[in-house]
Amino acid sequence: MTNGNRGGQADGRKKLGAWGERLAATHLESRGYAIIARNWRCRHGEIDLIAQAGELVLFVEVKTRRGRDMGAPEEGLTPAKSRKLIALAETYMAEHDLDADWRIDLVAVELDKSGKLMRCEHIPNAVLGW
Repeated sequence: MTNGNRGGQADGRKKLGAWGERLAATHLESRGYAIIARNWRCRHGEIDLIAQAGELVLFVEVKTRRGRDMGAPEEGLTPAKSRKLIALAETYMAEHDLDADWRIDLVAVELDKSGKLMRCEHIPNAVLGW
């Protein structure tokens, strides 16, 4: 495999991830959530989507998978990733001087090997323990 091929695979994953994030945002909006930020970045990393429902702030991790070779989308939310998301959420709340309830959700997007959408599932409180 050449570096060009690896770059192509990375580009494909990036495009798939961006597509999954757009689908997740549309899914959440159709359920009454307002998307207030996409791909918010700070020194700790990035939050895919930030949404709001009334006074509640949702930090949303989107995991998109084509097939099950890499496991189900939920399996990508590891303990290390969960700790990182908590740090990101706390940073966002502090930087925006927000004193509101918040939670970390997951949107699992799964396609079959041919690219057909199998599910787009919103999982509230995917990260607990804070």
